Amino acid sequence: MYRVQDWAEVHRLFFREGWSKTDIAEKLGMSRNTVARLVGLEEPPTYRRRRRGSKLDPYKGAILKMLDEDAKVPATVILERLRRDGYGGGITILKEYLAEVRPLFVDAKSYQRTTYLPGELAQVDWWELPVRVPVGKGAVRRVFGLVATLPHSAAHACVFSFSKGMADFCWAFVGTLQRLGGAPEAVVVDRDTSIVVPRSRPPRLHPEVAALFGAFRVRPVILGPRKPESKGQVERTIGYLETSFLPLRRFQGIEDLQDQHDCWAREVAFARYHRRVGAKVADAWVVERGFLAPLPDPLPDTDRRVEVRVTRDGFCRIGDVDYSVPPGLTGRRVQARVSATEVVIFTEGVEIAHHRRSYIPADVVLAAEHVRALRLAREAKGRLRAADPDIPEPDLARYDALAEASS
Repeated sequence: MYRVQDWAEVHRLFFREGWSKTDIAEKLGMSRNTVARLVGLEEPPTYRRRRRGSKLDPYKGAILKMLDEDAKVPATVILERLRRDGYGGGITILKEYLAEVRPLFVDAKSYQRTTYLPGELAQVDWWELPVRVPVGKGAVRRVFGLVATLPHSAAHACVFSFSKGMADFCWAFVGTLQRLGGAPEAVVVDRDTSIVVPRSRPPRLHPEVAALFGAFRVRPVILGPRKPESKGQVERTIGYLETSFLPLRRFQGIEDLQDQHDCWAREVAFARYHRRVGAKVADAWVVERGFLAPLPDPLPDTDRRVEVRVTRDGFCRIGDVDYSVPPGLTGRRVQARVSATEVVIFTEGVEIAHHRRSYIPADVVLAAEHVRALRLAREAKGRLRAADPDIPEPDLARYDALAEASS
């Protein structure tokens, strides 16, 4: 079995780049049959057997450090340095490892230039807004925006959320591509923990993110640490948003924030003349959009799946919010599908509750039918507890009469 990342790269090279299966097998070090199996998989693989350790494992950190200094350093030079540190393995496993990790460093350095072909790549980064918006019942929350830019045209898209976890990145990333009108060849990202597995060496995407990139057939370019200049376009776009979009604005909620931004982007940001581009952003974007790959239909499912236990009082706690379910399920484990806007709860595949997602801390979300059913159940229990049946005293004279008749 291969990783989700292998599946995503095979699909990108075969369907997006038009490579032959033989060329893909040679590039990735796989057999042609393996490439054919991965091409035939519509869904990414979910299991990967752990590899056995090798003599190279203790030295991988040193190798990555050398590649960070010089992405094209020859394997023979690296081997010479490792020998001094006690490495006793051969050059073959070293070359195999370099074939896997070197492209990450070469790509990251190659995307530091300032001119790009249309549809070549997008740069993506989180924007931490210096504002809070109402979420209901007098509460407010901090807001984050996932910003994606197309450096060729300077077009951008932003999708807002109340957190920046991996699940937030997935659905927000889909939203940015929808607004940009297609998928570029590559996407430049940093090592944010919502995108990249923390402390992974070499850096690798979360399986869910890798599967998403594979579905769009885009190539991830993961930047090295502390290299903001490698995604300068998106950094400048975030600065432009803070100075040109936010001032003097008030927001009634996150939907209002999203609507105001999307309207401002169409009417102001895209209408401006961009000196580096040499044209209006909207005009350059129309051209670049023709080079973007069409988005899959249907779009990838980015809802989060969780399993929770129903509490004594008939609620499911998801995050810090309690959502009601029908009575009689206390202690049962149920499944929930969580999106940015709704929470749907199932038991044994049957939907039992459907709620609008709440972002109010410690909120309690009640469905009217659950409240009625719970009230009826409590009233029935109360009547049973308070019941005092009226049992008449037996007429013993009847028994005396029967005794006399039988004697």
